[in-house]
Amino acid sequence: MIDKRFDFGMKERIDRYLTELIRLGGSDLHIKANSPVYARVNGDIMPISMEEFSKQEALNFAKEFTRSRFQELVENKDIDLVYVLNENYRFRLNIFFQIDGVSAVFRVIPTEIKSIEELGLPENIRKITELKRGLVLVTGITGSGKSTTMAAIIDEINNKRPEHIITIEDPVEFVHKNKKAIINQRSLGQDTPSYARALRAALREDPDIIVVGEMRDLETIEMALHAAETGHLVISTLHTLDAKETINRIISVFPPEEQNRIRIVLASVLEAIVSQRLLKTKDGGRRAALEILYKNERVSTLILEKREHEIAQVLEEGEIYGMQSFDQAILDLYKAGLIDEEEALRNASSRGDLALKIREHQDRVKKAVVGESEEGVIELKL
Repeated sequence: MIDKRFDFGMKERIDRYLTELIRLGGSDLHIKANSPVYARVNGDIMPISMEEFSKQEALNFAKEFTRSRFQELVENKDIDLVYVLNENYRFRLNIFFQIDGVSAVFRVIPTEIKSIEELGLPENIRKITELKRGLVLVTGITGSGKSTTMAAIIDEINNKRPEHIITIEDPVEFVHKNKKAIINQRSLGQDTPSYARALRAALREDPDIIVVGEMRDLETIEMALHAAETGHLVISTLHTLDAKETINRIISVFPPEEQNRIRIVLASVLEAIVSQRLLKTKDGGRRAALEILYKNERVSTLILEKREHEIAQVLEEGEIYGMQSFDQAILDLYKAGLIDEEEALRNASSRGDLALKIREHQDRVKKAVVGESEEGVIELKL
């Protein structure tokens, strides 16, 4: 039988941990039954308090933070929520059951939406903010900054275009205020039961742009493709590593007899794929390296002809279209002095190729320095 008691002092305890997380500049707080409290700071997990949560304390925490939705947690074994610490800090909260009891992860949601410039994103990403229709995908592993990048893109559009933007998220993370655009934000569970239902409804709500927090299943992907086909700009995310894997993932979700049709649709509506990885910078922070694929005739042909393996070559040769590969982005960060060689090679798609390009850059720098020294000596002799 489930213990119905609440421990309303739990909020003060959690708020204390969250305040320390913010002080450290961390991104995630981990609560686990029979365990100390951990945080992720600059990409690394570290203990933030040696106070252990007993199994009962972890359960009481779940009851207090879910309140009327506790039964939903019991039935589904996990739940997504938003927790507001104060007017400056909000958190995406996932509570779930695991073998030792209850665990939870708080993810910081910055209230300030940073611009493309402030995030240090490449200038060629602005092409997305000029698109009127089609499908744009922002991809990467969990914690790679997809939501932050997508928020910057939406904010840029909001600053310069009178559009109607509908976002469907689980939960709503960055809160956008109306500027030039009208923005309606819907949260799963609170405002709509599912992505697919909200997408169907969105098509009747006079949207220009539809933002889907994540394309999780066949029905949501089908609806997103349909929305893009009917003349809307659809922006969404996927947990995929790069453009090639993203294309394969979308197509493979569908039954074999449907895949040729989906290839035709995707080749038509896909406008851009932005994949990203977070790299550690020399000063202890993190910076996103972006692979950017924009659609052109060649990309559409590769999708139609099942030649996704050639996408990497398109990225390397597509600078004129605003494209770039991961290794090009990582090399730019290295040349700018933001990351060291070890971090660059650790995150490379082709370690050997990037190592060669780094050596070539180092040789050019050395020659330039020697040239300057020799000129200085000549001047002294004169």
